[in-house]
This record gives sequence, C-alpha cells and structure tokens, in this order.
Amino acid sequence: MDLIADHISHRFGTLDVLDDVSFTVAAGEVVAIVGPSGCGKSTLLSILGGLLQPCAGQASLRGAPPSESLNPLTFVFQDFALLPWSTVAENVEFPLLHSRLSAQERRAAVDDALRRTHLSDFRAAYPKQLSGGMRQRAGIARALAVRPALLLMDEPLSALDSQTRELLLEDFVRLLAEGSMGAIYVTHNLEEAVRLADRIVVLSRRPGRVRDVVSVPVPRGERGALAAREHLLPLQNELWHLIRAEAIDAEREVQHA
Repeated sequence: MDLIADHISHRFGTLDVLDDVSFTVAAGEVVAIVGPSGCGKSTLLSILGGLLQPCAGQASLRGAPPSESLNPLTFVFQDFALLPWSTVAENVEFPLLHSRLSAQERRAAVDDALRRTHLSDFRAAYPKQLSGGMRQRAGIARALAVRPALLLMDEPLSALDSQTRELLLEDFVRLLAEGSMGAIYVTHNLEEAVRLADRIVVLSRRPGRVRDVVSVPVPRGERGALAAREHLLPLQNELWHLIRAEAIDAEREVQHA
C-alpha cells in the first residue's frame, strides 16, 4: 500500500501553511519530514492521516493494505496520548475493542505488541507508574496492535531525555525492520531522520514546499554501527545546510511575533 501526497496546500484563515506538496511513500518505506519550525510538518502529517482536509490537493492510498491490517494508518504522538485510568494492556487493547477480533484474538494481539515493545512485565501498570520512555513504548505498542501498514509519527521522541531517546530510536529501527510496515516520521532532529529514513523530505520555511528529497545511502539495518554513523554525518550536515538559513529566519519570526 502506497501513500500519495498530491499537490497538497493548506491555510489557516489567511495564513498559508503548505504550498503544493507532493511525494509518495512506497509500501514498507520510511520517509522522514524535516524543515524549519512552523513549516507545516505536523499539519501535513494530519492531512496524510486523514485528520485534516487540505484546502487544495489530496492524500490518497494506492493498493490494498496487508490482509492482517486492522487500521492501515496509525498515529504515534509526541505526548503519548494514553488513557490514565487504564492499564498498559487496556491502553493497547483500546483500539481493538470495536474490531472484528474475538476476545482471544485481542488478547493475542496485545500480548504480541507488548512483547515487541518489551512491556510484557508492565501490562498491569498504569501510565503514571511508568517513565516517559515506557509511556511512549506503550503508545507504540497500541499502534502496533492494529497491525498498521504505515505508522504516522509526530516528533515521538522529542519529549524524552537523550539516553531514553537513543534507546527508543534503536527500538524504532528494530520494529521497522521486522516486517513490511512503513512510516512517515516528522522530526526536528536530523540525526533521527538519517538513522531511520530511507528518504528525507525537506520542507522550506512557511508556507512549506518540498525543497528537496534526499535519499539515505546506508541500509537501515546497518546504521547502528559506529562506522555507519560516521558515514551518515556528512548527510546530516547536508540537511542542516539546506534548512539552516530558513531555520534562523523562522526563529526570528517567532521571537518578533
């Protein structure tokens, strides 16, 4: 199943946010979206996931999702979005409650998602009892439970400390390598982009336009090695060079707003 962004433009009132954005995410591909603050990255992700209707253009799916997929597109949010009155297992099961699965099948799907995110021992814990990293793992497990064809991730690591972020980044690499699931990954962190993505869509300052699409030459499975990270550093610098001037202008705009 491919996701197609077809000449998407959007505005909020008189404020133009996105302008004629087009690209395709192929089945199983990981695409990162980067750009200066306020360039419309999160707005674009909401449009791609069907949460927001664009003013012009459209987001569409081409081809069928995998037969076992219960929800082709599934979000992982920055703020975890867990139900505080529910246990980890209940949070993971929540999107399955109105699915076609039987109670036994739901339990199996929850168990599998908890195993894949190393949360099996915490299934009875409540969100307030978990660290930030474990809460985000619970959010990821909930997304995995519906067996999505494509994960839509909006700054999922930005609220975490550096050590937890590194561990979860390794988890993302592992999870995305396990099967045919793809992802769109919105981030300000260029290191995260080059570690995770097959291609990186670089947006301009608002209104966001596609300034460049950069391919990452190192296979995803090899990027954890120190030598590979050193090889990726020039690409990270190239991305920063693409957005630096506009990032400075965007920061000044915020300060003087």
